[in-house]
Amino acid sequence: MYKQKSIAVVVPAYNEETQIEYVINTMPTFVDMIIIVNDCSRDKTSEKVKNHPQYAHRKITLIEHETNQGVGGAIATGYKFARDNNYDIAVVMAGDGQMNPHDLPAILNPIVENLADYTKGNRLVTGEAFSKIPKIRFFGNAALSLITKIASGYWHIADSQTGYTAINHAALKAIDWDKMYKRYGQPNDLLVKLNVANMRVIDVPIEPVYDIGEKSGIKVRKVIFTIGSLLIRLFFWRLKEKYIIRNFHPLVFFYAFGFFGLTISAIFFIRLILLWVSQGAIPEITFLSWLFSFTIGSNSLFFAMWFDYEENKHLNPPLMYRDIKRITET
Repeated sequence: MYKQKSIAVVVPAYNEETQIEYVINTMPTFVDMIIIVNDCSRDKTSEKVKNHPQYAHRKITLIEHETNQGVGGAIATGYKFARDNNYDIAVVMAGDGQMNPHDLPAILNPIVENLADYTKGNRLVTGEAFSKIPKIRFFGNAALSLITKIASGYWHIADSQTGYTAINHAALKAIDWDKMYKRYGQPNDLLVKLNVANMRVIDVPIEPVYDIGEKSGIKVRKVIFTIGSLLIRLFFWRLKEKYIIRNFHPLVFFYAFGFFGLTISAIFFIRLILLWVSQGAIPEITFLSWLFSFTIGSNSLFFAMWFDYEENKHLNPPLMYRDIKRITET
């Protein structure tokens, strides 16, 4: 128990035979249950878990997937177990040991104090991440974080791809885990669905941990386009669910007018370039039409984003502090 709250830690694991014992051995003592979801590993991950003394003491629940479902599918399985067994808070920690267990109290505290329904680690805020995280992953994460702010409506979040998170029982019950995205876009998918469910989200500074023997399965060049297209779909799904079906809000007109205006301005811009090249001079009417449509479209889009920010700011307050806090376990 942590401050009178029962804690379950979900550990998605795929081919983690070299790391899984380290994750178990470093788990804080206040954790009530370690839920390890073996996502159809091809190595000895399962044997390593079963041979650990804490497995015999029933401190570990091992769930075996018969087919590989991806990290999102493994997390969803663990979340459903935590929800169905009435744990107050469910935490996600990776099976490769990349999450520092000393950061766990800081991640739990906003939920324990009823300031948030979901907390997530933020490795970027301290500035250490730029020197520790491989550059292509750092900039890929930064780009996806920017798109995730717009798609999710949580405008103060960053480091959208971190998997170090905690969620309370109310939020566990509010989400349909069978419809959760099952691959590396799971954190982005979950943030959008939490926003539609009006759940409060807070970022917590954590330490970026690398070079401890982990092997990343992420291909950045591939996932940035896969998750990017997912976020575009989620953005329009959130507008429909939140601002049309559940609570009609005029900002949808600003978004619609903004996208329409920018589309028209793109057409005028292409026409402008073609006429400029063929005639050797800038056509004035086409130039003014492009400028007018671009100005109207971009202003409408910015107004829509501002309305969206105002509508959601109570769900996502700014960071309460910017340094990593090591809090004594209680």
